[in-house]
Amino acid sequence: MGGMKPLLAMAFLVCVSFLAAAPQPNVVFFLIDDLGYADCGFQGGTDIKTPHIDQLATTGAILENHYVQPVCSPTRASLMTGRYVTHTGVYTIVRPHAKWGLPLGERTLANALQEAGYTTAITGKWHLGEFEHAYKPTSRGFDHQHGHYFGAIDYFTHERDGTHDWYHDDKELKEEGYSTHLITQEALRLIEAQPRDKPLFLYMPYNGIHSPHQVPDKYVEPYAALSGSRQKLAGMLAAVDESIGQVVAALEKKGLRENTMILFSADNGGPPPGKNTPLRGFKGSLFEGGVRAAAFANWPGKIPAGQRITQPMHIIDWYPTLVKLAGGTLEQKLPLDGCDVWPMITEKASSPHEVILSAQSRDKAAVRMGDWKLIVSHGTPNKDEAPRKKAKAKKKFHQDEPVMLFNLAEDPSETTNLATKEPERLAVMKAKLMELLKDAVPSGVE
Repeated sequence: MGGMKPLLAMAFLVCVSFLAAAPQPNVVFFLIDDLGYADCGFQGGTDIKTPHIDQLATTGAILENHYVQPVCSPTRASLMTGRYVTHTGVYTIVRPHAKWGLPLGERTLANALQEAGYTTAITGKWHLGEFEHAYKPTSRGFDHQHGHYFGAIDYFTHERDGTHDWYHDDKELKEEGYSTHLITQEALRLIEAQPRDKPLFLYMPYNGIHSPHQVPDKYVEPYAALSGSRQKLAGMLAAVDESIGQVVAALEKKGLRENTMILFSADNGGPPPGKNTPLRGFKGSLFEGGVRAAAFANWPGKIPAGQRITQPMHIIDWYPTLVKLAGGTLEQKLPLDGCDVWPMITEKASSPHEVILSAQSRDKAAVRMGDWKLIVSHGTPNKDEAPRKKAKAKKKFHQDEPVMLFNLAEDPSETTNLATKEPERLAVMKAKLMELLKDAVPSGVE
């Protein structure tokens, strides 16, 4: 028996050594601008072909209750910090040249992964401040930057309101081409140049499929059965899908695919002509159609394939999840709101959240607890809400009651307000919401 102890100790050391030597995963995060919940095939879309996206989704874990913010900048801030907008102050869109952005005291996901030894790169739309260099990507943890700072740029001229908005490593770049293609080309270059012994974090926030609806004619031609903006949107999404396929092919060619986790999410619910079926509402709304994103996670051999995970999570959860997988540290000055969702995705564990918060301001917010959702709105209509053309539609889709309570399991389309029928549940959920909002900071724009 005495001879067994050294053998066991040696086996233990070998095991620890093996775990310590396990390669850090590469991470590619596709964030699609204004994608509707039901625009892609994996979420039931039938009029737009998204074969590359659908292949990744169906061979990974589809996240049916993946929450984001109602508009773009807040979602990006939540992803980058692992913190609710009530703690960052990024409740709304950072407009071009605005004298604010993601607060400089925030540690970003790029900072954390860079500290863990990653090459960090963003190709696409930043949208978290650019009025001073300290707010730009290369000052926020990214080794490389390529793309634009604003929203709603022209896809061909790369201008918004007469201002050229295209940069490489935060220096203005004159580059010809369709922005979706240029974002992808830079990603392909980075993948090819990446040393095999160093992990890569590649953040790809495409401006597709946000308006203006512009796309080369060849992408629209297969969609003759569609018309108007929906036809253009179809072509734009087809271009994004093609690009995602090219990125996956580049990872495979480089020999990186098996150790790469691919994440995919919309940044908010789609505005018209996007489709959020069966969810109520659109971009800019606290209804599910504004805050529940089409999303999935794919990592061959690590994330079980063919899953549809119904447990709720929030985009803030990727920060702690990815930093832990990368072997980085979560010790920092500002506390995280996000939770590690790796057991939920890989081991069928329950959601780590008792409650999930969505907020547009300190007096307009929603919480989900289990299958129940509460929306409280005491403010004026949000200027970022997608406009409806008809008063009837506006009443149907906007927050037309100050307090609304829904059972999402029985009523995923949020058609029946149960606030008066469930007074005890309402009281509990309002108390939880007030608790979450008690330390809410003012908007950075104030």
